[in-house]
This record gives sequence, C-alpha cells and structure tokens, in this order.
Amino acid sequence: APHRSCGLIVIGMGKLGAHELNYSSDVDLIAFFEPERARYTGRKTAQACFIRIVQEMVKILQTPTGDGHVLRVDLRLRPDPGATPVAISTIAAEHYYESMGQNWERAAMIKARPMAGDLAVGEAFLEHLSPFIWRRNLDYAAIEDVHSIKRQIHSHRGHARIAIEGHNIKLGRGGIRDIEFFAQTQQLIAGGRDPALRCQQTCAAIEALAGAEWIKPDVATEMVEAYAFHRRLEHRLQMIGDEQTHVLPGDAEGIDHLARFSGFADTGAFREELLSRLTRVERHYAKLFEAAPPLSDRGNLVFTGGGHDPETLETLRGMGFDDPESLSDKVRAWHHGRYRATRTARSREMLTKLMPSLLRALADTPAPSATFTRFDRFLSGLPAGIQLFSMLTAQPHMLTLLAEIMGSAPRLSDYLSRNAGVLDAVLSEDFFDPMPPQDELRPGIDQALRLAVDYQDMLDVVRRWVKDRKFQLGVQALSAGVDADAVGRDLAAVAETAIAALYPHAIEDFAVREEHGRIDGGMVIVAMGKLGSAEMTETSDLDLMFIYDFAEGQDQSDGRRPVSVSQYFARLSHRLINAITAPTAEGKLYEVDMRLRPSGNAGPVATRLEGFTGYHERESWTWEHMALTRARIIAGPDDLVRRTQAAIASVIRRPRDAEETAKDVRDMRARIARQKGTGGPWDLKLSRGGLLDIEFVAQYLQLVHGAEHPEAQDPNTCAALRKLAAAHCLPEAAASDLIDASRFLRTLMSVLRVAIVGELDREHMPDGLRAALVRATGEPGFDRLEQRLADSQARVREVFDEIVGVIEDGDQS
Repeated sequence: APHRSCGLIVIGMGKLGAHELNYSSDVDLIAFFEPERARYTGRKTAQACFIRIVQEMVKILQTPTGDGHVLRVDLRLRPDPGATPVAISTIAAEHYYESMGQNWERAAMIKARPMAGDLAVGEAFLEHLSPFIWRRNLDYAAIEDVHSIKRQIHSHRGHARIAIEGHNIKLGRGGIRDIEFFAQTQQLIAGGRDPALRCQQTCAAIEALAGAEWIKPDVATEMVEAYAFHRRLEHRLQMIGDEQTHVLPGDAEGIDHLARFSGFADTGAFREELLSRLTRVERHYAKLFEAAPPLSDRGNLVFTGGGHDPETLETLRGMGFDDPESLSDKVRAWHHGRYRATRTARSREMLTKLMPSLLRALADTPAPSATFTRFDRFLSGLPAGIQLFSMLTAQPHMLTLLAEIMGSAPRLSDYLSRNAGVLDAVLSEDFFDPMPPQDELRPGIDQALRLAVDYQDMLDVVRRWVKDRKFQLGVQALSAGVDADAVGRDLAAVAETAIAALYPHAIEDFAVREEHGRIDGGMVIVAMGKLGSAEMTETSDLDLMFIYDFAEGQDQSDGRRPVSVSQYFARLSHRLINAITAPTAEGKLYEVDMRLRPSGNAGPVATRLEGFTGYHERESWTWEHMALTRARIIAGPDDLVRRTQAAIASVIRRPRDAEETAKDVRDMRARIARQKGTGGPWDLKLSRGGLLDIEFVAQYLQLVHGAEHPEAQDPNTCAALRKLAAAHCLPEAAASDLIDASRFLRTLMSVLRVAIVGELDREHMPDGLRAALVRATGEPGFDRLEQRLADSQARVREVFDEIVGVIEDGDQS
C-alpha cells in the first residue's frame, strides 16, 4: 500500500467529487502533497517527484490505446492553473486560498472529496480549508461578489423565448449550471453559520436550503425535478456519440431523435416539457437576487471556473474584441491576483463588480483589443488596486475617460501606466479648467520646491510638476477638443515656469555648493523655436540661447574656487542644461537644442552680449535672422533683458534687400527639403504647404518689413501674420488663410503628439486616433479631414510661392 502516508492526495472536484458524473464526463482533479509527510529519498525534490507521478497518472487515464481511453482529466480547478504546477504543496495551497482565493473557488470546493492517495492528508487538508470555504461572517463586498457569480451571467428574466435547437443544457439559460449556482451561492452565504447546508450534492443542497427556509418548498421541488430532468437528458445526449457535449441538436430531425431516445413518443411533448423546465429554472434563478442589478447587459461575462465560458467568448467577440480567449485569460490572471493591484480579496471583489462596466467602456473605443492591452499594461504597473477600483465605481465618467486615454492616446497611456497617481488629480474640480495664466503657475511650483530636501530632489519635483501639467493638457485635448493656440501657449507657459523656477536653484547650487561664487553681471535665457513662439506640442524640444554680461574689470568669480568669467557662464549654462535634460528617477524634463546660438554647435555655449551683437553685425546668415524673429527672453536680470531685447530687435529691423532675402529663404527651404525630405501630407511640419512654409512666410515678411514696420514683429507666427496684415505687408485674405491653416495643422499635431510615440504610419493609423483627429477638427469624417488637409497645404504652398517665390523641384531633390 504505497499510497499510505505518502503525503500525496488527489481530490475529486465538480461532479466527480459530488458523485454526479455524466455518461461521458471528464473528471476534475486537484493534486496536493504534504512535504513533511513524504519520505522522499530521490535526487530531485519531493515536488518534482509528485509532479511526475501526477503527470503519469493523467497520461495513463486519458492517453488513447487500442481499447480507447479511461477518462479525460481536467486539472484546471487547482489554484491559479496558468501559473502553478500540476501538484501543489498543501502549504502553498493554504496560503493561496487564504490570501487570493476567490468566491467561485469557494463554491467549487463545496464538492471537493479526497479520493486517491493519502486520504488522511486529504481529509485534514479540507478540514483546514473549512474556514475559507465556509466563512462565518461575510461583509457586504463579499456577498456582492458571491452574488456576482450568478450576476455575471446575463439573465433575460423571461423576456425572450429560449430556443430548443442548439441550446446548451449545461451552460445555457435555465440549464444545469443555473441550478448549481442557485444552490452554491446561497450555501456560501449561509453555510458558514449553518453546517446543515454544507452538502456536496446539488439536490441535497437545494432540499437543505428549503429545510432551513432559505427557499420555498415548491421552488426546491421544481429545481430538483428540473435538475433530474436535465441530467437524464445530458446523459442521453452524450450517449449518442459518446461525446462530452451539452449542446442540443441544431435541427428538428436531431431534436426528434433525442426526444424519442429520451422516452418521449411525441416530440412536441418533449419540447414542451424541456421548455417548461428551462423557463422555471431561469425564473427562479433570476429572481434569487433580483434586487441586485445584473452585472452584464450585453451577454455573459463569466470569468470563473477552470475553462472559458462559451457564451462569454461570444459576448466578448460581439463587443468587438478580436481575441476573446486571450482576453479571458488576462482577466482570469487579474482575478488570480497575479498583479499587485489584485492581490487582496477586497480588490478582486471590487474588480468583479466593476468588470462589465470596464469591458463595456473599453469596447466602446474604436479599437477595443488594443485598448484592452494598454489597460492590462496599466493595471500590471499599479502598486495597489482598491483606490483605483473605488474611484472608477464611484465616478463612472472616469472609466470612460480612462478608456478614451487607453484607446486614443498611447503616449498618454504609457505615461499613465508609469504614473498612476496622476489620476488623483483628474478628480480635482479644476482639472478640466483652462490652464491659469503663467504668473499664477509660479506659486504652485515654488510651493512644491520648498519641500525638496536637496538639489537632486528639486530636479525630481520640477519633473513631476511639469509632467502632471502636460498630462492635464493632454487629457483636456482628448476629451474637450483642441484649441491649438491655447495648447501651444499653455505648454510654453509650463516650460517657461519650470525653467524660471530651476534657474535660481541652479545658480545657487553652482555658487554655493560648487563654491564658484558669483560675478557682478548676469545671464539671460533666450527661448527660440516653438518655445519662443509659444507654439509647443507635447514632444517639443527647447531651443535655448544663453547671453551674459559682466561689469568691466572683473576677470573671475568671487568664490573659494574662482573661475574665469567665460568659464563661469559656460559652466553655469551647462549646469542649467543638465538640470533640464539629465535623466533622474522621474526621467528627463525636456530635450535642449542649442544649435541656434551664434556659430551653432561650433560656438561657445554661452555668449557675451557684446560678442552676440558683433557676430550678427559681421557674420550671421539670413536663416539665423529668421530664427531671431521667434526669440523671446524668459529669464534673467531686468537690465540685461532690456539690452538683449534691443540687440535682437536691431538684427530683425535691419534694412535689407527683399529679393536677396527671398532667395536666401528659398535656398534655406530647399536645403531642408534635401536634408530631411518633405514627407507626405501627414508630415505636418516639413511637407510642402506645412507648418514650416507658414513660419517661413511670417519670418521673411518680418525681416523685409522690419525697418519700416517694427510694430509687425511678434515671436508667435499667427500673431505676426495678423500684425503684418494690419501693417499692409500681407494681403488680408492670405493672412487669414495662413492663420487658419496654421491652427488646423497645429490642432492635428497636438493630437498626434499626445497620442503616438514615434513616426505616424498613415496606413496603420489606429481607429481611435482617427476618431480623435476627427473630433478635434470638427470634420464629419476622416476622409473629409484628409481632403481639408490637402486643400490647406495647397493653399499654403500657393501663398508661399506668391510671396517668397517658387522653389524649383530640382532644388528639393
């Protein structure tokens, strides 16, 4: 008797455990072993030995030979079958059931029965699990979760006729599972206090519930009679082909054959009897928890048990999910506590209740499967789930917003996956309000910086503050439409505020901690490019230039470790650049581009004002003057700010030959086309008729009219175009068309920069992104949007050719 005291136990589950097997059933088994009881002397581990024994047992039972097979074996009712071996130690199993066991697993364990191996260990193990199965006190959330075992199954409550042909006598409406869940859910709720209800067999459980007055006697009678009828029919159905099937024939001839095989002389009587039983079971089943709303309104959404629920897979497929089996596996992983967010019973119970609403929200996005994948990645990164699930339950609109982010904006989705805490900010009353003016932003970041413990912590504080503001603007752009001017202005205000807040800290750290001291003078930060024009997108770099000056007679700083003036400002500039670009635990703040400084990458990182003026008087090119039209000073001492502004203005307002300047602009545009290409229509910046052409028109006109019309100068492209039209330097119609085109293109770009990472693939653009672009632009459809894009680019190119001149095709090749 090698099984005695071996420590290995095989437990029968389901119908095998309850002595209720079908004619052609498979058998549900779980194998456990008691490590301390096993006298193992082999070279491997006891677990490896028991796994091998169970595998050999299953092989013997179900491998076909010339005489057929013994039994089909299903081991999927063991704890978390997707992540555990076929034999599990009792210690690991107890830990699982006590910490991660689900209520449907409690229901399954009602029928558990030791049947092979070390039976004493099996009985002791089940006795030890009794408090898990039969909880004496259930809180509201646990009762809700028990109810959900039934409520996940879509109940029509008798409003639709049950079709006989093709009906699943086990899983379908009014079938065997309904009767089993009818008994088990009530057993779970009441069995902890009444041991008389702890019956393994279904009919005995129903009769015990009636005896304890949990259900009426006539209900018990009808459910027991229906169960007996359904099981007899199930046996005969499986006898026909010796198949494990529960689906009735799909045609009238098959139903007639089954009716006669079941002892009915009249097929009509069989149909009437079966329909009557199904309908009565469905009515009692639906009425059991009728005070609680059904969890699903689109069909079954059942993620309990060891295998996929066929009707659930059909429901998911009908909702638009491409791979319902994979989705079901993922959801089961959530419920098995494989993610930190679902490791507590409370979080899993809340998730069960939330699941249909969650799947419905994800399904209502243009690309449900991709949206679900992003949500799964988001959930996998959460440190805990109760707070999120509570918020989504209490704030249903948040579920819609979360689904929209996951469905339309992969970039925002990725950020949210790494920074789930920002969802708290979404709940604040002012989250969807317009961004406050820049002078009102500064107190917020200064307050956050006061909590920083050191310079490194200060860098992280600024990064978190910026990313939260950018996330807010991105969500607003997705959910409330895009005002391209406001987005660009607000993103620039966030960047300026961050730089202005960093600047004094960088100076202080450089002067005090590095002991370089100070210099009587100062340095200004000049914003160029998109930051200077306040037309930033989510992914814009910062084009910066540093200009300094100092009092005559100084040749070094006054610190304990003095450095020369040029070294001082060069190192200070590098310190500030590193503060912006250095990767910390919170990532980078921005990328910085310094190529627009005098002499580009070949020039010093910081330039003295005198050197800046001299360079632009003697050496600079027209394209550098064009760049200066967007220059804007964002930090520095007031006196140096005024003098630097005057120096920049003197370059822009210099008298110049219009034709020669136009030729320089055309050459510059052609050079960019040769180096970077012009892309297709969706290269919104570089395509002919794109944003770059609009910017070049505005910059060219500011340069050639700067001497006579200084009032027409403005770093912002659209503001400059309006001023140029007001000064009669640009026809009103052309200005209006360029401004409209700029807003349209920047609206598209704002959505794209929020949504995608990397280059846009027009042919594989996600449906969610197309929908977001259509919504942002107000167009009736994506085809119409693309037509507007083509028309807009054609008009911009026409205006460019009229004002700056035609660029020959050969110049762009």
